[in-house]
Amino acid sequence: SGQINSGDKLPPERKLAEKFGVGRTHVRDAIRKLEFYGIVRTFPQSGTVVAGLGITALEGLISDVLQIEETDFKSLVETRVLLEIDGARKAAERRTSDDILMLRKALNAYEEKASEGVPAIEEDLLFHLKIAEASKNKVLMSLLLVITPDILKNYNALKVCSADANMKIIEEHREIMRCIEKQDVAGVEKAMKKHLSDVTEFSATLTA
Repeated sequence: SGQINSGDKLPPERKLAEKFGVGRTHVRDAIRKLEFYGIVRTFPQSGTVVAGLGITALEGLISDVLQIEETDFKSLVETRVLLEIDGARKAAERRTSDDILMLRKALNAYEEKASEGVPAIEEDLLFHLKIAEASKNKVLMSLLLVITPDILKNYNALKVCSADANMKIIEEHREIMRCIEKQDVAGVEKAMKKHLSDVTEFSATLTA
């Protein structure tokens, strides 16, 4: 059937590069992004294996990741804002008690690192991915998985989050968390818009 199951080995970089018509460096970057979120795993001597997706879905995701290399930061942010506001609304409607536990865990991880006065960009984005999971919308989750590594890379390169900014984000995260827990749909939309306003304004200055 041509289907590769979880645990099966991914084709070599050279073959993937030929298949998608790009350089091996692009393939390597794409695989790194997929590995970052556990979609594939790389083992010494063994190569890269599929962690949980069939090869058809994986090829589509790799293709999307490669294409987004050309996407500018402002477009990434605009897409993220659209997805996250709707995702937060859906999360407030559909969240389970397990979702709340996972959100608290992600929130605590961010607060622990941020309180040390160091950038906690990965923990920030992980919290947002847990909101997407709580929305129970797999398409939304998949889209965020594709664009999140690029936002992380660009944000690290373009702006370093300060300790003061970290404390502000903690308060915003807590408000988002409260609204989701209370299933306050209107409240979480307002809280998420406020939370994402800084990155939206920052991206606008890049093209001003």
